Amino acid sequence: MEKLLEIMARLRDPQGGCPWDLEQRFETIAPYTIEEAYEVDDAVRRGDLEDLREELGDLLLQVVFHAQMAKEAGAFGFEDVVEAICDKLVRRHPHVFGDAIVPDARAQIAAWEESKAKERAAKGGAESRPLGGVPLGLPALLRAEKLQRRAARAGAPVPGAEAAAQAIEARLAELRSGAAVDHVRAAVGELLFAAVALARALELEPEECLRGANARFEKLVGERG
Repeated sequence: MEKLLEIMARLRDPQGGCPWDLEQRFETIAPYTIEEAYEVDDAVRRGDLEDLREELGDLLLQVVFHAQMAKEAGAFGFEDVVEAICDKLVRRHPHVFGDAIVPDARAQIAAWEESKAKERAAKGGAESRPLGGVPLGLPALLRAEKLQRRAARAGAPVPGAEAAAQAIEARLAELRSGAAVDHVRAAVGELLFAAVALARALELEPEECLRGANARFEKLVGERG
């Protein structure tokens, strides 16, 4: 770890560092961080552990890169990042590091979410709002699911499968009516949002459902080709 931190510091050294690395900012590195996380996911799904080892290293580099830039800005360093996550893990697992009792994984998920909600409330501002803290950079399908889950925990009505299906039918009817382009765009968005609600009502993961559809489509097109 120390070797990696030293290499990153050298790459960002104004005297003899890498010109490309020196030009980077948080905003320019963030897309690479997202890309590397997806490549980790891809290696896991393919069951390629050798590739996973390499991709995890690439993802770790992203953390180190961000931490180095933050250190240069006088904000925090890599050690602070590690300390923060250690504190969070201990705080959110009182049944392991304290006296709390959690009977099963489902109860642990509920306790974890409750702990996160308390932390958001303590931060105040946008984080304390019912839907605050859901990252804008998430893929829209995944963000829709998280928004719906967060709203449900905040007490918003949760549509059942029939209600979600009816919402889908209503959006389809709007699209068949030949509405204006702007209205069509909104209707398609609402249709997708309702599809996420339907998947949740059926206790399915929307992302996994779409991944499966993508795979079936790829196979079908491949067979035709």
